[in-house]
Amino acid sequence: MTKSSVVAAAVRNFLGPITELWDDPTISEILINGPHEIFVEKKGILYKTDKKFSDEDSLRAAVNNIAQSVGRRISEDEPRLDARLPDGSRVAVVIPPCARNGTTVSIRKFTQSQITFKEYIALGSITQEAALFLNACVLLGKNLLVSGGTGSGKTTLLSLLCSYIPKTQRIIVIEDSSELKIQHDHVVFFETKQADQMGKGEVTIRDLLKSALRLRPDRIIVGEVRSSEALELIQAMNTGHKGSMGTVHANTPEDAIVRLEALASGGDTKLSEKALRYQVASAVELIVQISRLSDGSRKVTSISEVVGFDEKGAYNVVPIYHIPRLIRGTDGRLHGRLEPTGNVPSFLQELIDNKLPFSAQHFRAS
Repeated sequence: MTKSSVVAAAVRNFLGPITELWDDPTISEILINGPHEIFVEKKGILYKTDKKFSDEDSLRAAVNNIAQSVGRRISEDEPRLDARLPDGSRVAVVIPPCARNGTTVSIRKFTQSQITFKEYIALGSITQEAALFLNACVLLGKNLLVSGGTGSGKTTLLSLLCSYIPKTQRIIVIEDSSELKIQHDHVVFFETKQADQMGKGEVTIRDLLKSALRLRPDRIIVGEVRSSEALELIQAMNTGHKGSMGTVHANTPEDAIVRLEALASGGDTKLSEKALRYQVASAVELIVQISRLSDGSRKVTSISEVVGFDEKGAYNVVPIYHIPRLIRGTDGRLHGRLEPTGNVPSFLQELIDNKLPFSAQHFRAS
């Protein structure tokens, strides 16, 4: 057996009470709120299970063993753990006294299956027309942000968008932990490295982004922009790496672009506030907003273009597609579809010149 498979078997053994949940392919996440309260997520909905650990000590022992198996430690001095398991699953832990309910664990299960855009459309997450528009935008090399809340499906959508990148281009992917599943002829994956117990050896997304710029990428993909690496990504987008993409935590497209600016300003930039804002506005061209709705479904709720600033000096975020309303059906599900807003993208002529099947008629509001 390989070292990875040995570790995987050990982890399963430590989590004995929830092995059945681990093996259930319909469960995407396991949430442990102390030894006697365990929830799971299925199709975006949380359910309480009857599974439990015998006591806090047994749960803590399981967490300690998992930490050791992946070369990490967790203690009262270091009460938090964020690690990737050998199968690609993500585990996050907080222990008492910080966790008042008892040891709290989230396990986001990794799946090898990769959804296609055809299946994504069939699920109702996006319309065919909007998917074709995003296809065209990726082919044209538009810089793009996927915005959404936790668990909204940003990584899945970003993986799908990357499938539209021309096969002749070189992609460098940078993530905190490898989650993106990209089928491409020329793709290089980078993953960050946490500091050791002596506080040495840390490699951040920002470090990897700086290295990536020297490795002749055509496109740079950042799994999640969450810190000062936003500045390097913005500058890369503005200096020839067209078609770069990333995700950001935000609930609206307007919040996404402001958050990106705030993250970039946290770096060691010598740019003035005005210069930084112009860099951001010229770097990001499209924002795709995705949301997890109250019925558990995940939908692309808008596709917007960033077009400079409005008369008040705010970022001018122009919606191209949006869902005008969501109506709950008798089945309890929310029904609504992306529709053109009537706003025509500023690069319409570029779409036409490249013989892509779009005209002003395609963006006429219903």
